[in-house]
Amino acid sequence: MTTAIDPRQAAPAIERKERSLLQDSFRRLLKNRLAIISGLFIIGLTLAAFPFASIVAPQDPATQVLTANNSVPDWMMFILPEGSEAYVKINNDYSLSADHLGRDIFSRAIYGARVSLMIAFVASTVSLIIGTLYGSVSGYVGGATDNIMMRIIDLLYAFPFLIVVILLQTYFKAVARQSEQGGSFSRMLISANESMGGLLFLFIAIGLINWLGLARVARAQVLSQKNKEFVEAARAMGASSTRIMFQHILPNIFGPLIVLETLAIPGYIFTEAFLSFIGLGVDPPTPSWGIMISDAVPALRTYPNQILVPAIFLTLTTLAFNFLGDGLRDAFDPRQRE
Repeated sequence: MTTAIDPRQAAPAIERKERSLLQDSFRRLLKNRLAIISGLFIIGLTLAAFPFASIVAPQDPATQVLTANNSVPDWMMFILPEGSEAYVKINNDYSLSADHLGRDIFSRAIYGARVSLMIAFVASTVSLIIGTLYGSVSGYVGGATDNIMMRIIDLLYAFPFLIVVILLQTYFKAVARQSEQGGSFSRMLISANESMGGLLFLFIAIGLINWLGLARVARAQVLSQKNKEFVEAARAMGASSTRIMFQHILPNIFGPLIVLETLAIPGYIFTEAFLSFIGLGVDPPTPSWGIMISDAVPALRTYPNQILVPAIFLTLTTLAFNFLGDGLRDAFDPRQRE
């Protein structure tokens, strides 16, 4: 004899809590250990370079002790070539040795991280804003406006980026040397650049070109979104083009754009290091990894440790941004959803 089961006594159904796309992406990102380690490294380097630089750096990066020039601590002697005991100065007051002017290399590397990180954050932010707005307007308006705006980007793409940046920096440096002959705006701009250690002109030179690729991606994303059902529904309800763009389309395309810009950050850092290496970057005595590498090149065979420290900082930072960008790309990829 079978017993009827009272539906009221049946086991309650298990409720599954729905996650948003952002929560789902963040959960996938947390599973990527390499991306999380890279993110923690970037956060730690940012904290060490900005709010806690005076605590982390044992000495002032501009202080010169000529009697301690090219000195090396005991533990770094294995890096130097054979026979270096005859000419090297042992000084354990410098944890990662001193340069040719007796400045602490570790302190200069910590303060030099400020330049690279500021280039990374400021250049990427400027590129993200300009590229997103330019590409979104081009893709949403369409027609002749889209055609003209894209041809402008094609024209700008015809110029070699690095050569344009070098020419711009050369021009800015020449204008700075003749600051007394310029107008009030030029003098104000040059004064602001000098107060920032040469970073302002570097921001301008790098930021003028880097948004081009992002603008193309933003245009393609807008073209794929603007005719979807939710946009048509908003348009049918009388929403303005501005409201549709900023409240409906941009939130749906912003994730891939941030991922793309994160992957572009290592290129910005290398560009700054290269410009500083050839003397067109920040102004001395502002420490920069590119300047440190340039200063260490003449003594590469006798003191390879001086080039090793900034090179390691530069390599680890660019790798961290690459791994973090790869992790973000995988996390925001809809095809990775379970």
